[in-house]
Amino acid sequence: MNEGNVALACMQALVDELASHGLERACVSPGSRSTPIALALWRHPCVNVHVHLDERSSAFFALGLSKATGRPVAVACTSGTAAANLFPAVVEASMSRVPLILLTADRPPELRGVGANQAIDQLHLFGRYVKRFVDAEVPGDRPDLARWRSLAGEAIRGAVEGAPGPVHLNLPFREPLVPSEEVVPAADPRPASVAWRPAPREPRPEEIASLAEKMGEKERGVILAGSLRLDARPIVDLARSAGWLLIAEPTSGVRAPGALAAGLFLLADRGFTSSHEPDVVLQFGAAPTSRAGLAFAAGAKELVIVDPDGLVADPARHASRTIRADPAMLGTAVVERLPVRGETPWLREWRDADACARRAVDELMDSWDEPFEGRVARDLAACLPDGSTLVVGSSMPVRDLDFYMLPRGGLRVLGNRGASGIDGFVSTVLGLAATGSPTVALCGDLTLLHDVGALLWGAKRGQDAVFVVPNNVGGVIFSFLPQRSLPELDDLFVTPHGLDLANVADAAGAPYLLVDRAADLGPAVEKASDAGGVWIVEVPSDGERNVARHADVNAAVADALSG
Repeated sequence: MNEGNVALACMQALVDELASHGLERACVSPGSRSTPIALALWRHPCVNVHVHLDERSSAFFALGLSKATGRPVAVACTSGTAAANLFPAVVEASMSRVPLILLTADRPPELRGVGANQAIDQLHLFGRYVKRFVDAEVPGDRPDLARWRSLAGEAIRGAVEGAPGPVHLNLPFREPLVPSEEVVPAADPRPASVAWRPAPREPRPEEIASLAEKMGEKERGVILAGSLRLDARPIVDLARSAGWLLIAEPTSGVRAPGALAAGLFLLADRGFTSSHEPDVVLQFGAAPTSRAGLAFAAGAKELVIVDPDGLVADPARHASRTIRADPAMLGTAVVERLPVRGETPWLREWRDADACARRAVDELMDSWDEPFEGRVARDLAACLPDGSTLVVGSSMPVRDLDFYMLPRGGLRVLGNRGASGIDGFVSTVLGLAATGSPTVALCGDLTLLHDVGALLWGAKRGQDAVFVVPNNVGGVIFSFLPQRSLPELDDLFVTPHGLDLANVADAAGAPYLLVDRAADLGPAVEKASDAGGVWIVEVPSDGERNVARHADVNAAVADALSG
């Protein structure tokens, strides 16, 4: 049997073992050196393979698949810079705790460091951003199929156990890479042998008792819920039982009835917060996105963090204690120990202020006919049917959604908030959409253009996704940051692109709609969703006017609270 046959047989054993542990999907980019991996994935009856031209896009697509399903997804590519292109998605997967199995082809040891074509140093290529790295043997040097099955089992357990994350298998192959015409027997598919889902991290009894005691003693408490990958709905019940406030980011999964509707506007009002300071802030998940939320956590009299994934979500180094436990299990256990506290005067003051601020925000926004980016975020989150997934881009969209979204149930909100980059967003959305969930994305024009290759490649490949794009022709977020005072603001930061998004959509073969009246957003999104396919819904936004509108809303809230 030639080298190509041996390589394929070993890769079939590896892939079959991955599949027996729960791997159902893989993303592959074309390449010669990766032929044995690609063939083994493609030919396995239980693995659904998605082919991508661009390795960076492929890895982010896999990230979306894994976020949607919670299952590990494989990413396979050839050697050289192809493998390096996986790095941005690997960083995001590591920091947002997403299980990926990275299968990078490589030159055999004798062709490393000698100037061989398309050879780079792939050993520990992703550094500490992977949970485990293995530089495997050349299949011809280690044709024992049991060894390859063992390697697959170790990889997938490493990806899902504890805090999930990426695992890197570097797979060197010698030529010939293509098997001979003689039939290579496929590995017989095995039934699942090991549970792929990691066990939740149970809170310790003393942690439950201590938190229940603290919440029972303290009436003036606030729960801050940051981004969470786990189901955390019992947090709502926890806040209700304790008589504490709940301020929840959309990506927490608990921006639901019971949470404040204008919480960030209250946190941003220093006059209000200085006179309504809590005794304890209990933070779940990642650190807050907004500056107001970060300042509130950093200035708390006492900050307790519940961190299920070891994210160390304490940039101000202010926490008095960190509990590493599943938020749902901890919330449920504490509720069972807490007597239900009625509404306290302090809680009533917060809720009255919340209703007052929300009323001021909505009345002002609803008086404007032209689209305002804050209203786009509010109206989009409100109009989507139950069961939908809303994927929000970094930069301004995630901040607008955080400030303006009304609490609701039935909507899953996701974003790449591990490293908070804009790269790979389109690919991530298409990966999420590939699982069949009704998917709508909210992103800025630069975020869409940054990953436009994924749109060009993927818009006609069977996914259904609607991209709502507030287009302010550049990075207007810098107009809210200290860079706004620089004379180089436009040239170096806003970077206006001058591109027509209708032409971009046309080039990708994606249907396009223009929304220039605020009230038309919901019908446009409904039309695109009902039609199916990948759509671009552009909402033009004047950058300077958008900045001014944000200031108008903040002023209206301040006036309402002071009155």
